[in-house]
Amino acid sequence: MSLLKNLFKTTKDTPAFAVETVPGTIYAPIAGNAVSLSEINDGVFSEGILGQGCGIQPSAETIYAPFDGTIVQIADTKHAIGIMSPDNIELLIHVGIDTVSMNGKGFHVHVATGEHVKCGQKLLTFSQKEIKAAGFRSTVAIIVTNPDEHQTIKLCSTGPINHAEQLLIVR
Repeated sequence: MSLLKNLFKTTKDTPAFAVETVPGTIYAPIAGNAVSLSEINDGVFSEGILGQGCGIQPSAETIYAPFDGTIVQIADTKHAIGIMSPDNIELLIHVGIDTVSMNGKGFHVHVATGEHVKCGQKLLTFSQKEIKAAGFRSTVAIIVTNPDEHQTIKLCSTGPINHAEQLLIVR
């Protein structure tokens, strides 16, 4: 390995940025515009059928881990990832509306089921261009799928958000 590669080497466990995490906090997994759950244009999400949370209309194409945790599920079609926190937050990160029908085209997963990840670690990349070309929206749904195990799930604010900013508080 060259000197430069040794100097700048990273592993897939290296977070893209350092975040001092607070238990019960879900950090934005992507930059964009945070919206309430009811504003997601899909009844499965907007009606809370899968759980409680919010959406982000993305301005980027990389999903980062929203907290330290374990990857518990990756959709075969690569458009959704499930992650569990040490404080029992079960989270679904779902990229796009109806993107399951893209069968993985335009999506690339950077982690594996069972892998322990750190907040800020790259989980998934996707192409907004390919999602739009397929006729779909790229809204990212961030859903706590075990809301009955928590007292409150609160969206910190709507509007512009950078990844790693506080997004949801779960108690």
